[in-house]
Amino acid sequence: MRPWPGTPYPLGATYDGVGTNFALFSEVAERVELCLFDAEGKETRYALEEVDGFVHHGYLLNVGPGQRYGFRVHGPYDPKRGLRCNPNKLLIDPYAKAVSHGVKWDESLFGYQFANPAERNDDDSAGHVPYSLVANPFFDWGNDRQPKRPYNETVIYEAHVKGMTVHHPFVPEALRGTYAGLAHPAVVEHLQKLGVTAVELLPVHQFVTDHGLAEKGLTNYWGYNTIGYFAPHDSYAAMPGEGGQVQEFKGMVKALHEAGIEVILDVVYNHTAEGNHLGPTLSMRGIDNEAYYRLVEGEPEYYMDYTGTGNSLNVRNPHTLQLIMDSLRYWVTEMHVDGFRFDLASALAREFYDVDRLSTFFDLVQQDPIVSQVKLIAEPWDVGPGGYQVGNFPPLWTEWNGQFRDTVRDFWRGEPSTLGEFASRITGSSDLYQDDGRRPFASINFVTAHDGFTLRDLVSYNEKHNEANGEDGRDGADDNRSCRAADVQLGDLDVDPEVGEALEVRLVAAQVRV
Repeated sequence: MRPWPGTPYPLGATYDGVGTNFALFSEVAERVELCLFDAEGKETRYALEEVDGFVHHGYLLNVGPGQRYGFRVHGPYDPKRGLRCNPNKLLIDPYAKAVSHGVKWDESLFGYQFANPAERNDDDSAGHVPYSLVANPFFDWGNDRQPKRPYNETVIYEAHVKGMTVHHPFVPEALRGTYAGLAHPAVVEHLQKLGVTAVELLPVHQFVTDHGLAEKGLTNYWGYNTIGYFAPHDSYAAMPGEGGQVQEFKGMVKALHEAGIEVILDVVYNHTAEGNHLGPTLSMRGIDNEAYYRLVEGEPEYYMDYTGTGNSLNVRNPHTLQLIMDSLRYWVTEMHVDGFRFDLASALAREFYDVDRLSTFFDLVQQDPIVSQVKLIAEPWDVGPGGYQVGNFPPLWTEWNGQFRDTVRDFWRGEPSTLGEFASRITGSSDLYQDDGRRPFASINFVTAHDGFTLRDLVSYNEKHNEANGEDGRDGADDNRSCRAADVQLGDLDVDPEVGEALEVRLVAAQVRV
């Protein structure tokens, strides 16, 4: 069967009720093959012969939801020039709406031979790389509507989909650690009793457990290692099946909306799971390496790394910017989420070298009629030079206020001369936001998050003590500004004695309850 011409837009796999249109961008590809797989892993290949604006596309009748697929890209392979096409590597669709399973680590996933990295590896990676899945776009949303709660009334609860319910006694065992578990009435009632108005979910885009972690028998628990910007992570679904995670995620959002709770996603558009020049070839590296990744000027074999993970997405390329914006719009329009928290957001502003608040990415968000209307929260730093940008994001954005976090911690543990700054932080941080015409709600005030100590650790330990992950405390930052509650010297705090007495009661209570 030969594919019909199809259309170059939208990118990815789009089911219309009769068949599926497939479209893949690659400026360097000489030929693109669409690969379909049956339940036993048997592969059938179709050449996508139609090309418009570097988008290779085709339409197949009677191909529908649950179909496993991937791409093989024929093109130049010359790592010294930043070119890494290899048709022996099955590639995940960057626009896949669902992904079948995690990576099954094998040397075939890498573009080079372990014994001789200078030699190309032509082993076939099919069976080891996850399959992309055609997703069912149809869902009964009923009367679902976004709560659209204003920032000044918003109480955000950062949550991990699995960790939130994996041991919850009132959630059925089969639903623990899943999207359906998070939507269970017992969890929803708990959130409502806390006064929570929005859950901010740690990464739910399809992610990968790194090869190094897998070799140690560990997993990437937090999920900051994305490989699919449109796909809900499959292992968080009670019944992923052949794309069931999409329907289950939508059901979770609908249930939380019915309770008046918004859903905010922690998104990682600054890097992918393919890592540095020694990383695996899973998707974008083999599709169009130069377009999707920032390469080192004059040494395109290597990757610019503003994230500490090995690579950085190339936000100077219009097709990469399109990928990010298409992903954001998809999660709002099709998955009904209410906002985004952008991990290492400063990396998205590096069009050239320095962080630029006038970068194209911010312009695209500003003018977008859909993305500009949801909650936009920046983690306003990355690991590159000049990456700490608290207070410097443009209007329309709010920011994790790291200065609020640090000041409150210092004040609580009795650091001298902190009362003045504490007063500034607790009253809206006008020194950071007023000059830009932003209101106090531009500051997302927090004391603890997934980075560093939990709230219990913050008041229980002076030094970090991560024994379970086998890193012997080498991981994470050492500057946690923590203190055992018993060591806090209230006499060192410059506060009224009556206030101090009340504070002491609260600190003791916190030590017991947290």
